[in-house]
Amino acid sequence: MGTVDLKNVWKIYDNGFEAVKGISATLHDGEFISVLGPSGCGKTSTLRMIAGLEKISRGEILIDGIRVNELIPGDRNIAMAFESYALYPHLTVFENIAYPLRIRKLPESDIAEQVNSICDALGIAPYKDQRPASLSGGAQQRTGLARALVRSASVFLLDEVLSHLDASERAMLRGEIRRVQKLMNLTALFVTHDQLEALAMSDRIFVMSDGELQQIGTPEEIYDSPANLFVAGFVGEPAMNIFAVERVQDGGRDLLLIGGQKVTARDIGITWLPAATRFTIGIRPKNVVLGRQGQSGGIDGRVHTFEMLGDVTLASIELGSGDLAFKVGDAGLRLALDEPVTISFQPDRVHFFDTETSNRIRPGY
Repeated sequence: MGTVDLKNVWKIYDNGFEAVKGISATLHDGEFISVLGPSGCGKTSTLRMIAGLEKISRGEILIDGIRVNELIPGDRNIAMAFESYALYPHLTVFENIAYPLRIRKLPESDIAEQVNSICDALGIAPYKDQRPASLSGGAQQRTGLARALVRSASVFLLDEVLSHLDASERAMLRGEIRRVQKLMNLTALFVTHDQLEALAMSDRIFVMSDGELQQIGTPEEIYDSPANLFVAGFVGEPAMNIFAVERVQDGGRDLLLIGGQKVTARDIGITWLPAATRFTIGIRPKNVVLGRQGQSGGIDGRVHTFEMLGDVTLASIELGSGDLAFKVGDAGLRLALDEPVTISFQPDRVHFFDTETSNRIRPGY
């Protein structure tokens, strides 16, 4: 069993800085949860409070239903892996991984079986007799992960464990971590600032900003139904296009002022509008539709930049207001700098947000 309950948890440092502000959430048994957010958002402070490395200022943390506020890290039945490898340089890979098992005085036959199994799972079996200094960064990080995962713990805490690796190593290791976690039915909390890691690996994601939980949801919910403008702008690469909109009357017609131009909702593919006079819309770059000026309705602009990114092209369109809109198309998208174009949106792909609160507005509200 491995569950964690955070109940109105705060972290306030001696200088008065509020790093974590009253977050409440539950990690269920066997879940892989990513805590995602920019640097300084409170995600590592949250992990360290669960681990017992930081004192909880207010609230409660329960692991497997037991309040752990006053328990030292060794009494919380957790295992941790950090951004730094923290390996013992004088020990071999096998000995580093076996260390926590030997502290528990397990029989050597059991230690060998468990170490060999986790080495096979993480692809480091060929390096078992080597010392850390002879290993690549990826192999060292795998060793650190193996040392954490070989333990029998209720919860595994992983703090930015992939951040020092190159792109190919990160891609390979995130898949292996997820595979081991699922095969062993581990409860894992993974802290990251990398949205791709969070989207690729998680059962659910906790998105944090400025010490507060912004949204909890599956990767699909976080990406397709962002709860507010922060989540909409932070999750997605390239980021969601965000535009301020004002409803105006012109000659008895109900128009939208967007990007410095007046257009009808139908012209740009919007099929529903909130009742507010001013609001904000968001649209993923893949859901932007490009047209030729003079051939279709839409918001006029010019091609500002375009980049070939393998099998897709990323274009930025400068609108009359100076705003930039981003469009992702397939590699066959052919554009020229300063080429006049129009943008509109795929129907039912536009997100609406309250200008004052930044919260999402859904149809019917």
